[in-house]
Amino acid sequence: MARSPLQVLIHEVGKFGIVGAICYAIDFAVSNLCHTLLGMGPLSAKTVSTVIAATCAYVGNRHWSFNHRARTGIRREYTLFVILNAIGLMIALACLGFAKYVLHLEGVLAFNLFGNVLGTGLGTIFRFWTYKKYVFLHPDHPKVAVLPVKDQRIPEPAAQA
Repeated sequence: MARSPLQVLIHEVGKFGIVGAICYAIDFAVSNLCHTLLGMGPLSAKTVSTVIAATCAYVGNRHWSFNHRARTGIRREYTLFVILNAIGLMIALACLGFAKYVLHLEGVLAFNLFGNVLGTGLGTIFRFWTYKKYVFLHPDHPKVAVLPVKDQRIPEPAAQA
């Protein structure tokens, strides 16, 4: 029996959430490691952690969360994935920058609250919507290329001399 659109959405959100939770832990750990132990600035630390977490997220989402969706080529998918994650990163950096440069909030608590909770949360909502809409397309989407099926005929045996 085919799943209803709501069941598919719930299934996708659940898997996306699990991949996201794992990648959030990676992002959180790497950003704090870079910022507190390695002495990187908050924006640089968040950029490094997001790049690492986003790469893990692509693998998890392509091969698990959205594995039932059409495959439109890794070049197309990963390029869009990188662009959309860059926008998601800008959302997180905007939240972090607002806290640091407008509100003049310093310290690990402000860094984590604005960068890892608010920024990542808003970026996650943006990413889920855009992955479904632009990266991992529904099989019926007009941009999904229909690959020709190879000729399935059994070749005739070669004539023996």
